[in-house]
Amino acid sequence: MANILAVDDERDLCALIKTTLERDGHLVQTRTCAADVTAPLCRWADCILLDIMMPGEDGFSLCRRIRADTDAPILFLTARTDEPSVLTGLGLGADDYLTKPFRLAELRARVAAHLRRSSRTPAHTLERSGVRFDLAAKSAAVSGQTLPFTKSEYAICEYLALHAGQTFSKEQIYEAVFGYDGSADDTAVTQHIKNIRAKLRAAGLPNADSIIKTVWGVGYVWQNEG
Repeated sequence: MANILAVDDERDLCALIKTTLERDGHLVQTRTCAADVTAPLCRWADCILLDIMMPGEDGFSLCRRIRADTDAPILFLTARTDEPSVLTGLGLGADDYLTKPFRLAELRARVAAHLRRSSRTPAHTLERSGVRFDLAAKSAAVSGQTLPFTKSEYAICEYLALHAGQTFSKEQIYEAVFGYDGSADDTAVTQHIKNIRAKLRAAGLPNADSIIKTVWGVGYVWQNEG
């Protein structure tokens, strides 16, 4: 059982999401206005679903506002499938997106996948290419400085580091990290890796852009540098 927050100005959709996810045993709160989303409510939530196109404060602005209050996975519910919109959302700290109209089975699967990934608790550390991973705390650091990864960025980074030297397609990365068929989520993985590289650069790693190498036409590989 998890706490789910759904924010969408369509009341009927909110009601449908609430009914669907409560059948899986979750506690669900809904809001139809971004202004009603408070910091305590975000800290309560284990997973947050956000519409993008809402009157007043839109989903992008709301995501930016609440990301500092929660590290829960954030999934956008959007009819805007153009790549710039998707990249904007992921760049603001969202973890994933669902395209409207979506199947309820897909919603349930995506939410379950993100919750499973958030609850994993390995109990050891790993160091690769100057990045030290605390697999229990699900955090990564460079020279003692914690990297400000979102949960999805961290999960992708950890997965590639654990399998250093092995090349994975974007679909394989998505499925391994989130536990859901990622055939339609190439853009999400690409943007997350772009964000990871930027944060590695900001941490001062001289080899930041080459740690995760793009294998053109195939996918990505964490270069095996120990």
